[in-house]
Amino acid sequence: MWTVVEPYVPLVLQGTYLTILVALLSMAGALLIGLIGALGSIAGGALTKRAVDLYTTVIRGVPDLVLMLLLYYGGQMMLNRLGELTGLWDYVEICAFMAGTITIAIIFGAYTVETFRGAALNIPKGQIEAGLAIGLSRRRLFGRIIWPQLLSLALPGIGNNWQVLMKTTALVSVIGLQDVVNSSFQAGRTTRHMFVFMGVALIIYLVITMISGLVIRYVAHRYGSQTRSELA
Repeated sequence: MWTVVEPYVPLVLQGTYLTILVALLSMAGALLIGLIGALGSIAGGALTKRAVDLYTTVIRGVPDLVLMLLLYYGGQMMLNRLGELTGLWDYVEICAFMAGTITIAIIFGAYTVETFRGAALNIPKGQIEAGLAIGLSRRRLFGRIIWPQLLSLALPGIGNNWQVLMKTTALVSVIGLQDVVNSSFQAGRTTRHMFVFMGVALIIYLVITMISGLVIRYVAHRYGSQTRSELA
């Protein structure tokens, strides 16, 4: 079996690298969207809160694959049509890497909004009121009291989102990105050993999620203990 797999190891490793890169960039985007959305939902005006609620409701209610195809194909067609009408730009081609990364970030940004919002609502209001009472500025209040507890409370949810996001990256193979699924599929189709190479992809995802789980538990325990000691 190794003789079948060996020639395609570089291809599969390159696909694994792309998968991890998409996951990391998407998670960074999702965290940014989630934090901004949660702040807007809690501290924003009525219009901002409605916009955030609409975003989370729509994104969580539409299948991930539909959003991926909509952005990659529909978004490209819309941009080119708009450029045609306005004359501001020529043909625009959205690369599969960018489309996949942005789509996954948008999808999981909606879940991360809820993660941060739930964490923020669990911070005791008395601590915030005490900080304001002793004259802390809003910036120092956020940095010294709110943010450490917000991150500590949100870490378990962020970890769960990361694990699901990691598996969701498999969708980028549908739009032609040479991720681990696409690479394994090509190798399997070429060698006619599809089961073997899909099994390789399965093992790679399993290893990544297992390592991620260990790292997440360690970080959550370490950061949670540190935060409690600082606030004590």
